Amino acid sequence: MTSNKYDDLFSEADAAFDATYQNELAELKGMSKEEITAVCPDTTAEKTYMALIALVEKASKQNLSQAQLIERIKALGEIGIKLAMKVPSFAKLL
Repeated sequence: MTSNKYDDLFSEADAAFDATYQNELAELKGMSKEEITAVCPDTTAEKTYMALIALVEKASKQNLSQAQLIERIKALGEIGIKLAMKVPSFAKLL
């Protein structure tokens, strides 16, 4: 199949779509247990941390806007917000 001028544009768009929130996910997944428990020493922090990761993964797959994602992070409550604030790009928005 021959390529046309749109193939590169589609490839770039696919790459951008696939990369949505990937840096943020990497930063979240790179957090140590100590960083997580520093936010809240009880077991709620770990449960909220896992929910936050699932939320960002879902947002990436659904290509949610930043506003929609931030709204959902806020719905996780104070611990979710504190955990998300550890990611600089989320901290700017919260």
